[in-house]
Amino acid sequence: MTPQSNLHQQVTGWQISIPGEKQYKKDAFNNIWLTSSQTEPYQQMLIMAQGIVEINTDNQLGLQDALAPAVFLQPTTATLCNDEMIAFAEYYLPQKSWSNFQKLAEALLQYMPYITASTTVTHTAIASFSAQQGVCQDHSHVLIAMAKVMGIPARYVSGYLYVNNQSHLASHAWAEVYLEGRWHMIDVSNQLFSPQSHVYVAVGRDYWDVAPVRGIREKGGSETMYSIVQVLAC
Repeated sequence: MTPQSNLHQQVTGWQISIPGEKQYKKDAFNNIWLTSSQTEPYQQMLIMAQGIVEINTDNQLGLQDALAPAVFLQPTTATLCNDEMIAFAEYYLPQKSWSNFQKLAEALLQYMPYITASTTVTHTAIASFSAQQGVCQDHSHVLIAMAKVMGIPARYVSGYLYVNNQSHLASHAWAEVYLEGRWHMIDVSNQLFSPQSHVYVAVGRDYWDVAPVRGIREKGGSETMYSIVQVLAC
């Protein structure tokens, strides 16, 4: 939930309000994690994050960092390919060029159009591709799976996207592929191939590396989580 400043964005005045004892740390992908321990009984917990992010619209590449690209060749359960996906990737990537990856992204959106609430976070790339529909998470997982099976490092990015001065009711996700010594952004859902009004929050191998909220509790009954995300122009 905590974006960091980089070539694409400058973060100012970011604050997170959460009950309990708090501790900040960084994970293996250099993402900022905030952990909180709540020891007293409670009926509800409110977590609020807010701040200002200034976007550098001149940046045409993805997020460049010191992480070894080979890390993002590792297979995960969410980013595996079946035979149909391999054939799809081979057709659109006869050469592993940037222009062919853009063609692959266009073909993916046509094959599996964006349909709100058509999948859940438990859907794998194989399940989403087979369903021929999905949301930004599914598009990212499928493209990452296809890139990796072709030997190209690819990673999952979570964040936010501002469009047309309207609030967004959900977080956004996109992919990045490593070509010619640089990370290149591929937002399959919006057919964007360079950062626009994207806010980078975290990177990982798949959704589960960058899930915005997760927790462990002892005892108690059932629970539900409700979230609102607003991205507004300053």
